Amino acid sequence: MRFVYLGAILVALTSMVLLDARFRLVFWRDARRASLAVGAGLVFFLLWDAAGIGLGVFARGRSPYMTGIELAPELPLEEAFFLLFLCYLTLVLLSGVRAALDRREPG
Repeated sequence: MRFVYLGAILVALTSMVLLDARFRLVFWRDARRASLAVGAGLVFFLLWDAAGIGLGVFARGRSPYMTGIELAPELPLEEAFFLLFLCYLTLVLLSGVRAALDRREPG
């Protein structure tokens, strides 16, 4: 049961990759820009988490569904994958909405 949460995140991330590939929304449109955007978002949110942990606002939850692997004190492995998913999801949603608006007929 230790890998259930990470597994769920990876399934969702894989689904996002398939959606992106099918509609050429983010990485399949411009991999360099997408990598920079997702990477910048991931670094920002990891620094945000580090600040929150340092201030005592964030703490690692205890759950039988988590791996127990920590990247840093109070920063579980799953958090990095969740933040990656969050950044990627935002880009896919933004690109998808733009593509849908571009395709709709005027008037």
